[in-house]
Amino acid sequence: MKKDTQLEKVKADSQQPTCGIIMPISNLDGCSEVHWSDVLSILSDAIDLAGFSPNLVSHADDVGIIQKRIIQNLYENPVVVCDVSGKNPNVMFELGMRLAFDKPTIIVKDDKTSYAFDTAPIEHLEYPRDLRFTKIVEFKEELVEKIKGTYQKSTSDENYTTFLKHFGTFKIPKIETEVISKEDYVLEEIKSLRNLILRATDQGIVSPKALLRSKLMLCMRETSKEVSKKVLDEVSLIEGVKVLNGPQRVRPSEAHFHIVFDPEFFFDREKVLAIAKNSTANVRWLDRN
Repeated sequence: MKKDTQLEKVKADSQQPTCGIIMPISNLDGCSEVHWSDVLSILSDAIDLAGFSPNLVSHADDVGIIQKRIIQNLYENPVVVCDVSGKNPNVMFELGMRLAFDKPTIIVKDDKTSYAFDTAPIEHLEYPRDLRFTKIVEFKEELVEKIKGTYQKSTSDENYTTFLKHFGTFKIPKIETEVISKEDYVLEEIKSLRNLILRATDQGIVSPKALLRSKLMLCMRETSKEVSKKVLDEVSLIEGVKVLNGPQRVRPSEAHFHIVFDPEFFFDREKVLAIAKNSTANVRWLDRN
């Protein structure tokens, strides 16, 4: 019976409209991560009581590029609650984007944070920074009603505006939705992940040894990072080529780079070598399998 009840709750949650949350999550203005975690719980409770599913705008069920995910959620979430306490730059930037979309937005702040000049005309709900119980109870009740009222007005009033239309007539930016096949979607996500890995290895965040499944490498010496990237771009266009990593600088040299290929994919190695030699003379294959 208990399991059935939990399944019913999960199903109900999935049917609730989403209320996005923009807020600080790390140390800021003398407040620790634990403090912001407590604030997140308070906001989430109020959102849940209002009949919405709380969700940080940076969160998604699928794997993807975080900036893309944030923008998508900022545009699509029916309501967003934004906590500007401490005036975190990322929070203020995301709030600016949401207001530019002119979507329903509720701003909250703690009682130690002053009003920002640009958003001062918008009503702010205030809570005590020390999170005193009785005041937080009052704040949650006020926030619940504000979420319900804002959503109801935004869906029933075609002239509803959060911010922009108070100052004139503007063309609100839209995010176009493109329907693509599952195969194209998978390829696009793989490409995005590959770019992330390349940036991470370039910055020394990820060890190349932890990434490599292959010992088939194009070794380029007496060259530069820019030239090696040019070679990568050109050889990636050859049929059958699958690059796993690179160009990765071989330390301690400043002019020694490797591009790692998947040996399970058949391609013309001589053609790759010829293209590379057009850009740098000292180049050879390393096959250590």
